[in-house]
Amino acid sequence: MPTLTLATRKSPLALAQTGMVAAVLRAGLGVETAELRIVTTGDRQTEWSLEKKGGKGLFTSELEAALLRGEADVAVHSTKDLPGEMAAGLAIAGYLPRADARDVLVLREGVIAPRLLATGSPRRRLQVQRLFPEVAFTEIRGNVDTRLRKIAEQQLADGTILAAAGLHRLGISAWPGLTFTPLGFDAAVPAVGQGAIAIQCRAADASRLAGCFDAATMSAVSVERAFQAALGGGCQTAFAAHVAGDQLHLFHEACGIRQASLTPDDFGAPAGTADRWLREWGLRS
Repeated sequence: MPTLTLATRKSPLALAQTGMVAAVLRAGLGVETAELRIVTTGDRQTEWSLEKKGGKGLFTSELEAALLRGEADVAVHSTKDLPGEMAAGLAIAGYLPRADARDVLVLREGVIAPRLLATGSPRRRLQVQRLFPEVAFTEIRGNVDTRLRKIAEQQLADGTILAAAGLHRLGISAWPGLTFTPLGFDAAVPAVGQGAIAIQCRAADASRLAGCFDAATMSAVSVERAFQAALGGGCQTAFAAHVAGDQLHLFHEACGIRQASLTPDDFGAPAGTADRWLREWGLRS
């Protein structure tokens, strides 16, 4: 029986997601799976500000290199970590069915209006300022449980913002001393691909693997990534796009939150869809 090697980061969330992908591949292709656990630049440089360093690629480049060298057959990513442009010779084979894509506002118990929130994301900062105009920001790096402990126990901030999907995959629905409040898309548009696990491979292998994965998530995320590619969005850019059903939700620092209804033709031509709406909203000339 053939064995597929899955490149993954070593964080608890990355390993949980890789286990989910491995189960799908074993069931769909009748293969065995193995893991190649890699420490990425973003994992090593725990003191770096992702915003200042340009966070896109810091958690993915080493996994992509393992694919190109033939050391791994697929790489498992949180889709929101992927740069808008794919490395030459690589492709997205597909995505697992998307989990809850919302952001979650995490606050210390008793805090109603936070004065200091821990997030390095410009997207999250500008959107949460619409809810709490007086809030200031700091940055806390580390795994999810590390960040929660720093809020609850060390009180380094009044709260933080985390992805609902990541909390769910780690089995975290509550934490002593903290409250969890999911934010609707009208309050906080999620990052491109948030809640979706991407399976990346060499381009020649994509068609063989694609049937294992979720077509609806592929359709939605393809539109979101078309907006990302058109705008060149990275961690330093206050931008977000999310497709839920036939509704597009977009946030950009130049226009705030926008919504639009998408047609089947829009899903069939993501690049054209992105260009049309970005021009409509004055984000492209």
